[in-house]
Amino acid sequence: MVEIKNRFTGSVIYTSECENLRQAVIEALSKKADLSGANLSRADLYGADLSGANLSRADLYGADLSRANLSRADLYG
Repeated sequence: MVEIKNRFTGSVIYTSECENLRQAVIEALSKKADLSGANLSRADLYGADLSGANLSRADLYGADLSRANLSRADLYG
């Protein structure tokens, strides 16, 4: 089980039965989950479709966003 947590409060934003954080993020976004404030540091998001995602105030430090689709994604803060 993978939990995506809020970087400020530590509260769980999304829970998934996926094997890794990458799959959990993709699953969460396919279900239109709001990942604002999520701790996604060091996540392998290579080539992921993050278009339209709310990632405002998310911690993306060290995340691999190479070839990721970030069109219309909210990356504020």
